[in-house]
Amino acid sequence: MKPEFKRGRMQNWRSRCIAFVAFLAITCASYASAQTRLTISAAASLKDALADTEASYRSKHASVDFSNNFGSSGTLAAQIDQGAPVDVFLSAAAKPMDEMEAKGLIVAGTRCNLLRNTLVLIAPLDSQLKDFRGLADNSIRLIALGDPSSVPAGQYGQQTLVSLHLRDVLKSKFVLAKDVRQVLTYVETGNADAGFVYATDAQTSAKVRVVATAPESTHEPIIYPAAVVKGSHSEDAARQFVEYLRSSVAQAIFVKHGFTIATP
Repeated sequence: MKPEFKRGRMQNWRSRCIAFVAFLAITCASYASAQTRLTISAAASLKDALADTEASYRSKHASVDFSNNFGSSGTLAAQIDQGAPVDVFLSAAAKPMDEMEAKGLIVAGTRCNLLRNTLVLIAPLDSQLKDFRGLADNSIRLIALGDPSSVPAGQYGQQTLVSLHLRDVLKSKFVLAKDVRQVLTYVETGNADAGFVYATDAQTSAKVRVVATAPESTHEPIIYPAAVVKGSHSEDAARQFVEYLRSSVAQAIFVKHGFTIATP
């Protein structure tokens, strides 16, 4: 084969490679520009249910991706107030959403009451604890509670203990957690002898048992509001997702995870 012919073939091969790489770059750039990423700040108790809900949504909206930030509702609201880039906020209590709305941090008309939950007292499987009164027994050394300053489940738990005239008796036993899932972990690992979580959290664990359910009359209603955050970079997509959360398909997923649906 003549050198000139070999050089020609080599140059042709290189040209094709360059063209192919350019094609890939354009294709990837087009795909990236077509994707919409929604950042969701949600109460820790929604972690499992939201993962399933988002998967269901993406089956019909392949151009949407999700980036989730789970934590205590009060902490998440504070992050948004400080400028965290968030598209949708899902709270485990009305108060954090009320405060955000008062500051003009949510898009008007997008707030809705989405879900309800139940507060329960949990203990390790081998615990002899039988009811709320039993928390005063000397065998119960530590009681895990979400930090009431930022964790709604902790606020509901504290309200329940006040209603039952047990808070002052038990306050020396409290170990405060950053969110309700940390409370669950403390009890699962034996680092706490009991704890207050939502019924939906207890349902996710095979290492704890529900000792008692807090009567609804002992605490504020446990309602989960949702809203689009002001300044969302994808407001239309965020609005569509919040609407989807209210659909019968999404509601069925939440019910499967132990939630009940909030009345409008």
